[in-house]
Amino acid sequence: MSRNRRAKIVATLGPASSSPEMIRKLYDAGVDMFRLNFSHGTHEDHRARYEAIRAVEREVGTPIAILQDLQGPKIRLGPLEGGKRELTNGSTVRFVCSATAKGNDLPLPHKEVFDAVVPGNQLLIDDGKVRLSATDVGTGYIDAKVISGGIVSDRKGVNLPDTVLALSPITDKDRVDLAFGLELGVDWVAFSFVQRASDLIEAHTLVGGRAGVMSKIEKPAAMSVIEDIVALSDSIMVARGDLGVEIPPEDVPGAQKDLVRLCRLAGKPVIIATQMLESMIHTPTPTRAESSDVATAIYDGSDAVMLSAESASGQFPVQAVETMDRIIRRTEQHKAYRNIIEALHPEVEPLPQHAISAAAAEVAKSIGAACIVAFTSSGTTAYRIARQRPPTPILSVTPNESTARQLARLWGSTSIRSDEISSYDEMVSHAVQNAKSSGLASDGDCIVVVAGVPFGKSGSTNNLRVVTV
Repeated sequence: MSRNRRAKIVATLGPASSSPEMIRKLYDAGVDMFRLNFSHGTHEDHRARYEAIRAVEREVGTPIAILQDLQGPKIRLGPLEGGKRELTNGSTVRFVCSATAKGNDLPLPHKEVFDAVVPGNQLLIDDGKVRLSATDVGTGYIDAKVISGGIVSDRKGVNLPDTVLALSPITDKDRVDLAFGLELGVDWVAFSFVQRASDLIEAHTLVGGRAGVMSKIEKPAAMSVIEDIVALSDSIMVARGDLGVEIPPEDVPGAQKDLVRLCRLAGKPVIIATQMLESMIHTPTPTRAESSDVATAIYDGSDAVMLSAESASGQFPVQAVETMDRIIRRTEQHKAYRNIIEALHPEVEPLPQHAISAAAAEVAKSIGAACIVAFTSSGTTAYRIARQRPPTPILSVTPNESTARQLARLWGSTSIRSDEISSYDEMVSHAVQNAKSSGLASDGDCIVVVAGVPFGKSGSTNNLRVVTV
């Protein structure tokens, strides 16, 4: 089913949206990918959600992408005496490397923090509401001056924007969760708090090609090596929540634009996430600023925008999806949209597969084609066409069910699973049949068909044809 829009919608499932009936309503409202947040819920909770999504997929006959979002290494305080403590500006506080602490000390049971922090490094508690600066570091302790005080309580998160931790982004809990998710059959796995390109090598080793690997960009350290991280990732999520804590808020918009641009040039799908329609957790309409935030992501050319608590635990999950759908449609219809999208022209590498994909987008635009039909085994052909951001819809046709599901969240693409093709005649007949059945083309329309010969060989894009339906 074609959504008649280019950018896609990701919605997080949770207590407000886990029933089969609600999942169907969210899909009908416009969701293209569902996110299972493994920071919350049991394996059985996620299994039930997964099975409900696949039931909807069978009902509608359209591939639906499922994202497993791993929790990653959260740095948290231990329990405090009395459950909370007020830190005053200018005072000095001692963090101790222990699960518990007495008196005025703050327990921080993460040895890697004490090994990495140096005087002058910041320690931010509770999403940056309380800010401290390290003044002295010794064996098992960190003394820090309170820069911006407030009340801290048990288990509050601690961010370390100046510190690169010798810490894998994949915890023991993540390994168990990942094995469970891959057994279920998730299409994408998001790894939290990626800091180094080497983190992705470990991630790919564990996933073993059974799902797409998505890096969540939440740490300043990741931004310093971002080109390497993008190169080793299958997709990127701009997780503006933690990133916005660890870098100044005024730097977040620029970082978002840089990441979207870099991903588009690399042909890697990118999701903009966190607080997009935050007020709709409690109200049926967004603020004007939130609407503008979603629209900015669309003008930038992001592949998808994501709902978190709005759909997981909010009071108006369906309305949030409908609102996001309307904002995307209206933005893509705006007279300035095409000019902004086309201002960035990805360089076409001097290889046949890249040149053919870029040419397909240009030919389709020139002749006013109804759609571009991309035959693809791995999805690479569709990615190459999509990064050109053509005004023409892309129909990604693949014999692989997993590829069809992964492509469900690609910009401008409607993905379908179809039988293997083995000849030019089959290519043309399948292209015409699928273009008509998807509603993208009618009798008399021109379509642009892209494939690789020999058929079925991944990465062999070398053939372009214009066909009249």
